[in-house]
Amino acid sequence: MQDIFVNKTTLCPSARPEPADSVIFGVIGGTGAEPRVAYLKQPQPVTEELIAKANPVTPAEIFRTAASCAESGCQHFDGKDCRLAMRIVEKLPAVVEELPPCSIRRDCRWWKQEGKAACMRCPQVITDNYNPSEIMRNVATPTTGF
Repeated sequence: MQDIFVNKTTLCPSARPEPADSVIFGVIGGTGAEPRVAYLKQPQPVTEELIAKANPVTPAEIFRTAASCAESGCQHFDGKDCRLAMRIVEKLPAVVEELPPCSIRRDCRWWKQEGKAACMRCPQVITDNYNPSEIMRNVATPTTGF
């Protein structure tokens, strides 16, 4: 299989699908109360055709996408670390017992920063979640003052 990443970069596993370098690495399944990511064997480039398949919901409701980490351009980045990854590890329970079969792990910001602890929580993260639990809402809210 061809590696679709032309230039290696650190990937944000919670990126919006709109950046030009976005890839889909998972599909959201589970239930509304307990959503879970089903990981793709190989990340797929975000295309207009895939975006259209999401209709009538937003692509980020059903796809997990990754793109180059925006670093200082992101509200969760403190200049060194992803505060979202830190809050996920600190506040969310692990939802799997083994590392999920993730196709972006080697380039993932959360993996590089938080290791296995982030991966054990990642399957419950949904970028566009319109019915989040209180804890998920708290985790997703950017911190200020860093």
